[in-house]
Amino acid sequence: MLTIEHVSKTFFANTPNEKRALRDVNLTLDEGDFCTVIGSNGAGKSTLLNAVAGVFPVDEGKIKIGAVDITRMPEHRRASLIGRVFQDPMRGTAADMEIEENLAMALRRGQRPGLSWGDKRKERAFFQERLTLLNLGLENRLHAHVGLLSGGQRQALTLLMATLVRPELLLLDEHTAALDPKTAANVLDLTNQIVTQDKLTTLMITHNMRDALRFGNRLIMMHDGRPIVDVKGEEKAKLTPKDLLALFEEAADGGVSDKMMLG
Repeated sequence: MLTIEHVSKTFFANTPNEKRALRDVNLTLDEGDFCTVIGSNGAGKSTLLNAVAGVFPVDEGKIKIGAVDITRMPEHRRASLIGRVFQDPMRGTAADMEIEENLAMALRRGQRPGLSWGDKRKERAFFQERLTLLNLGLENRLHAHVGLLSGGQRQALTLLMATLVRPELLLLDEHTAALDPKTAANVLDLTNQIVTQDKLTTLMITHNMRDALRFGNRLIMMHDGRPIVDVKGEEKAKLTPKDLLALFEEAADGGVSDKMMLG
């Protein structure tokens, strides 16, 4: 489903601030994989996700979603294939628009703009049905402006918007990092419910080791711009945080400490 072949990215090349963010990365996600990605600050997690999203061009390599080569495709054109939830709850929604209007935009993601009356009653009923999944009472507040919602409510809404039209790939960029622990747990449970129910191919970046172990069928650890640990299935299910740290230490030749991983 997602294929990354020999992808490299260097920022500020040939300057004193040169940073090799991705180093010959090779990675394949099968359809329906829910893959968590963990690593210390600067390991390349978010750079990898941004490369897939099209935020910047890669220096070398190829990125494909299914049979579609998206390596040189601009970010806005990837919207028909990719759903994304950002770390900042304010980024995924339009604050001055109503909940219903935000959902209507999400429903038309990747489509050419045009004039159509459509069936507003049927569309509204669909929105209410999907909002019920959030268990936040938003199905009864379709005309409320999104700017009035809490951060957790906005992030849950953003998640719903990103998956309203089934994406080929869902990208989650530390999407609970800015939330309080209780709200973060609720959004993660909702994430797991939607991803599992709709069998979405998902790449989730996280700093939380326990969340990386708890969610998904696959875990990748990055260090110094490349994946160094890749576990899946029963092997992942049996791992404890202690086991995971041992794997990290072994794969990185002692270059990953507890402090780095938990920071």
